[in-house]
Amino acid sequence: MLQPVAITAHVEVLAAEDQAVQDGSGDGFITQEANGIRVDPSSIFDVQVKRLHAYKRQLLNALHIIDLYHEILNNPRIKMHPRTFIFAAKAAPGYTYAKSIIKLINSLADQINNDKRVNELIRVVFLENYNVTLAEKIVPAAEVSEQISTTTKGACSVYVPSTGAAGAPAWR
Repeated sequence: MLQPVAITAHVEVLAAEDQAVQDGSGDGFITQEANGIRVDPSSIFDVQVKRLHAYKRQLLNALHIIDLYHEILNNPRIKMHPRTFIFAAKAAPGYTYAKSIIKLINSLADQINNDKRVNELIRVVFLENYNVTLAEKIVPAAEVSEQISTTTKGACSVYVPSTGAAGAPAWR
């Protein structure tokens, strides 16, 4: 069994790395220079990063942001900790539905990040060119990870015993 001191030291190291990523003193991924967006490093980083598919629920998360936006507008004295919603995704070139969700998220970001009535409480960021290197920077900074899929779809690659090109098993 690990000693409490070792666990505490490990948690402190993780917390320091997390703060360095968030406040830009580490190898940050959101900067005003790179993304044109100023975020509060003490805000809750609510992250959803993955390939964009209907069943991965990025649209549901966007609808939640719209609801929260209207809730803040209707109740300007609302007490809540600032939250930064961070999306990063890629969509297949011909996947029109996914591209419309990306457009919606970027439109939300434009509206919310430029609305002085709400932008101290919520921010929306869509990071372009999502890849493993970017994920390695985003995931450690996440306080809330929205990696959700429906029950019939896996959260990672799933072996499907079907035949692909040349009769080889296919991965989805």
